[in-house]
Amino acid sequence: MKQTTLCYIDSGTHYLMLHRTKKANDASHDKWIGVGGKFEPGEDAEQCMLREVNEETGLIPTQWIYCGVVDFESDLWPAEVMHLYRITQWNGTLRECDEGDIQWIPKTKVLSLPTWEGDRLFLTKILQESPFFHLRLVYHGDNLVESTEVVNVD
Repeated sequence: MKQTTLCYIDSGTHYLMLHRTKKANDASHDKWIGVGGKFEPGEDAEQCMLREVNEETGLIPTQWIYCGVVDFESDLWPAEVMHLYRITQWNGTLRECDEGDIQWIPKTKVLSLPTWEGDRLFLTKILQESPFFHLRLVYHGDNLVESTEVVNVD
């Protein structure tokens, strides 16, 4: 199963968002998402997050919160486990991204951007600084047909 990270860099009033406009055959073309990507062999979620944020933005996270996990299922794309992070401190200088345009978006406007329907569910939780969560999102085509919060009972 594919494992990925998705990261929201938090300035306090804005999130750094990626407008996916530059990659060919991109399932997320013209949507706004956080930065991140696929695990490389031998990486864990944290290592992937650190590498992907630096590759896509030039920034080096120094403080972050592991917000949750999303199990993504689709009739069009391979199953995926996404590890979600909110980055609250970093070093470095922001640079251009080869996957799209990165912009600081006010938190009050993030949920109104064109994005995946399921992203709005977990972005709401991240914006509210909810405790760690685990969601299952099921898509048919571009349509979210099921969303479930996974609750672990010991």
